Parts: sequence; structure tokens; C-alpha cells
Amino acid sequence: MVHETAYYDLLGVSPKASAEELKKAYRKLALKFHPDKNPNEGEKFKLISQAYEVLSDPKKRDLYDQGGEQAIKEGGMGGGTAPMDIFNMFFGGGGRMQRERKGKNVVHQLSVSLEEMYNGTTRKLALQKNVICEKCDGYGGKKGTLEKCSTCKGRGVQVKVQQIGPGMIQQIQTMCSDCQGQGESFSSKDRCKNCNGHKVERKKKILEVHIDKGMKDGQKISFSGEGDQEPGLEPGDVYIVLDQKEHPIFHRQDDNLIMKMNIKLVEALCGFKKTIQTLDNRTIVITSQPGEVIKYDDTKCVLNEGMPIYRDPYDRGQLIIQFQVEFPEKDWLPEHLMYQLERLLPPRDDVMITDDMEEVDLCEVDMRKQQKNYSREAYEEDEDSPRGGVQCQTQ
Repeated sequence: MVHETAYYDLLGVSPKASAEELKKAYRKLALKFHPDKNPNEGEKFKLISQAYEVLSDPKKRDLYDQGGEQAIKEGGMGGGTAPMDIFNMFFGGGGRMQRERKGKNVVHQLSVSLEEMYNGTTRKLALQKNVICEKCDGYGGKKGTLEKCSTCKGRGVQVKVQQIGPGMIQQIQTMCSDCQGQGESFSSKDRCKNCNGHKVERKKKILEVHIDKGMKDGQKISFSGEGDQEPGLEPGDVYIVLDQKEHPIFHRQDDNLIMKMNIKLVEALCGFKKTIQTLDNRTIVITSQPGEVIKYDDTKCVLNEGMPIYRDPYDRGQLIIQFQVEFPEKDWLPEHLMYQLERLLPPRDDVMITDDMEEVDLCEVDMRKQQKNYSREAYEEDEDSPRGGVQCQTQ
């Protein structure tokens, strides 16, 4: 003999309904009254979910059949699962509702030097995050004093109507600011003094960010579950995005390092020895043999002296060197010695000059004068142009 039938009536089934019939009824009603589809029926959705939670569990159903809802409360078996949790478990946790069960991910940028990416390091990063209030365990106030929000009537949302034109109105649905979309709130005397009813408090969290050798600009380092906490939600993740600072000497290109090196003309023609300070504070020596001519913008490389390969740091890319040859200043060599220098250099090309050719002087370019001429020409063109743009010719 069933003591009361309120839960069965909510689901629209008989007290003798099978588990399959209960599932079918709940599926139909939950989709119909879900807050996303029907924002004004949030209370009905809660009651339907509560009824299904009890009747779908054989022990709870047996207790309900014998003593009704009061027996469920006295037995401590009622209201243990949130309506959304029941919905997500029943429908396999798919779609937008499942994604809402997890908090938002947080992204922070961390500025790192090329040396840190080369050698690897550990950085400590201080973050502010929401954590469940310790004083009220995320309840928000004194237990048992939670009341239906009078502003939104327990729906968690407010519907505002505004006129957007003659005879045209628009309905805007917004989260209730008084209960923060919960549908329930505490009175001021019962509200938690530590979190002011927000259920969470702001605290500082120190994250140790391990930067491995060879990591790259823009690479993400994830910290699972370190995002803001919120009652009923799984915390989101924190992502640290590496932002590589510019280096005064080295430019990174994938796993290679590129640098420019100035050499004098004598070094370009007669060889040299140069030292390079590496990113791990070693000094390497590079050599160009006499007669091995280095031209302007020539590139050479040193194997295995580039960036460490990520997750394989014993292997490195190349160090690529772009050479800039510095030529001597004007009049660096007395004129009477030029002949001796010319004898040592490769011969110049012979040029055939005829009487009908005109010889001119080669002068230095005066960039300031050139710029002034351009400005004057542009001004004169503007003065000659008709006012007000192009005009049509009339007869």
C-alpha cells in the first residue's frame, strides 16, 4: 500500500510504474521544464528532479512508499543531489549543461628571458583566486535559513521589458543580482560574515611554473583544477602562456639561434678568431682561416650550439652567424700606398672609355636637402590643385 503519491503524480506515472517508465517520464518532463528552455519553471524542474531521484533508487522508493516524503526527510535520504547533477547524470553529461559543471579556465601570461628557455628554470607566480569559504563550507550562511529570493521568485533570473521602437518591445533576461542567479538567498543576519553570502573568498595562490629547456614563445603550461572554485562546480584550469622577451644579441628561429657579427675588412680577407658568450655562460671560439673570404651578409653556422630541443635537451639546433663587414673610413690609407695595396688585391675590370662619353663627378648624397626638395614639390603640387577636389568642365 503506497502511503502518498505526490512524487508519482509529478512524473505522471502510477505507483506501480517500472524503472523504464520512470526514466521515460523523467526524460520527457526534464527536457520540457529545463531552465535553459523554460526559465520560468525552475521550481517545477527542481521538484521533478527530486521526485525522480527518490523513485529511481529502490531503497528510497521503498521508504517513500511506506512513509511518504516525511519518511525520506527523517531517513536523511532526500535532497542529496542537485537537480542539474541528476539531469547531467541521466543524459550522459553531454552538451552545454556538462560544460557548465566546470568553472572557467584562467589564462595568465608569463614574461621569460631567452636564457631561461635555454637553461630551464622554475618561476613562482602569485595568483588571486576564489576558494570555497572555510567558515561556511561554501553554503553562504547559516544552514537551514536559506529562503527563496523575493526579487526573482526563486527563478534566478529577472525578465525586463523595454521599448525599442513604436509598438515594439523587447524582453531581456538577466541573472538576478540579489541572489546571483541561485534563486535563493540569506537574510542579512544569517549571511556568512566571512564571504558575505558569496560562498567563496579571495585568496592568494603561489604556483611553481617549471620552464623546461627548449620551451618556445607562446607555449602553454597547464595547472589542472587550479582555477576559481565555486560550489557545485569542478574548478577550471589555469594556463600559463610563455612570453619570450627580446634578447640583445640572439634571435630565436625554431630551434636555431641567429646572431649578427661585425668584422673588419682585414678579418674578412685575412681570417680571424672571435669569441661568443653563450646563453649558459660558456665562451666558444670561432675561427676563419686566412684566405677564406667572408663577404657582407655571408652566413655561417656552428652545429649543436643553438637552442636545446624541447624534451630532448642534449640535442641542440644551430647557431647561425650573419657577418657584417666594416669597411675602413675615407682616406684611411695614404695615396702613395694605394698602388701597393692594389697589387695585392684581385685585378679590377678594364673599362673602355670613348670620346663621345661624358664624365661626371660622384658626390655624397645630402639626405636633408633631398627631403626638403620633396616637401617643397609636394606643397607646390597641392597649391596647383583645384580646391574641393576634381571639377567637371562645363560648356
